[in-house]
Amino acid sequence: MTFRSPTAAALLLAVSLAALAVLCVVQRVPMADTLVYRAEGAAVAGGGDLYGFTVTEWQLPATYPPFAAILFVPTTWLPLGALKAVFLVGNVALLALLVRLSCTLAGLPARAPLLCAATALALWLEPVFQTVLFGQINLALACLVLGDLTRRPGTPGKGFALGVAAGIKLTPAVFIAYCLVTGRVREGVTALAAFAGTVLLGALVLPAASVDFFTRRVFETGRVGKAWIVDNQSLQGLAARLLHDAEPGLRWAVPAVLVAACGLWLAARVDARSAPKAVLLTAFTALLVCPISWSHHWVWCVPLLALLIAAGRRRLAVAVAVLFTARTFWLLPHRGDLDLHLPWWQQPLASPYALVGVVLLASVLGQQNVRVVEHPQDDKQQTAARHHVLGHDL
Repeated sequence: MTFRSPTAAALLLAVSLAALAVLCVVQRVPMADTLVYRAEGAAVAGGGDLYGFTVTEWQLPATYPPFAAILFVPTTWLPLGALKAVFLVGNVALLALLVRLSCTLAGLPARAPLLCAATALALWLEPVFQTVLFGQINLALACLVLGDLTRRPGTPGKGFALGVAAGIKLTPAVFIAYCLVTGRVREGVTALAAFAGTVLLGALVLPAASVDFFTRRVFETGRVGKAWIVDNQSLQGLAARLLHDAEPGLRWAVPAVLVAACGLWLAARVDARSAPKAVLLTAFTALLVCPISWSHHWVWCVPLLALLIAAGRRRLAVAVAVLFTARTFWLLPHRGDLDLHLPWWQQPLASPYALVGVVLLASVLGQQNVRVVEHPQDDKQQTAARHHVLGHDL
């Protein structure tokens, strides 16, 4: 980053925040997901049917586990306008925290000017921007996961935050598998225990909703939304649009299983020499194999950019930043079922994030110099290897 002056960095952040605030006022941003969270909290507080309602003009239902709904109860304590302001300010603060954690992961100096400038620019990355406008919790989940994974090995309670993140939204559970396959058994077990605790708490407070969610709702992918629309940047969305089939079935499920296995295998192999890269591989594997990964779920582009900069791949980092800012899939025809009828040349524009994930996994898989550290000489060397900053081989 070239913003070394605190004044210039602070000015850039102020301008960026002002532009965002004006845009929110002019567009009268509805923050639809915040309204869903508020409705979930109200259902818990009022004893309503947690999975029986829909809200907003888009008829959005509750899709998270009961534990998350319990955490959303405080959203009912504020007037709607104040709640939106809290989510807006909170997400900006969480973005700054994610930038800091990404610097820690990549081994970059987290100086104040760098954090201000990076936060100002990262606000306009499409996944981050959409998270802020929708009032989503993607940044909070990423911070929980990354904050836990970047703590020193052996720190008491390491793995707890990861388990809580999985309890709020099931997707982060892939990082528990990452801990186990990379030999961090204590952290993995702690995460599993924390996750089990969230399920138990949900069952104690909302027994009927817990049974409903884990025996029925969790399998209803259609509740989340249409998997084939351009908003979905997972393998399933890519396959559906590429095959012009709203339900690609095994034609995406089989590749998804293979990608999941390959991603975790690569993470286990790479982890011994570059833990940051392994973390990123795990995150992108989760985003790819999840049936629906909305574009705003891809806030992991922030640590990706940090790792590229740390590796000295600045031109590639700029290219990736442009890709995550360009919003190409919003420029394509996508009303009704037009997403399913895109010509071949529009397919890359419709699935840029999924393709980045596939390219990342394929590039690591194709590297000839990836090796396993089978016989570390001592524990200190092994720990140092596991937390080595990403090398120039990304």
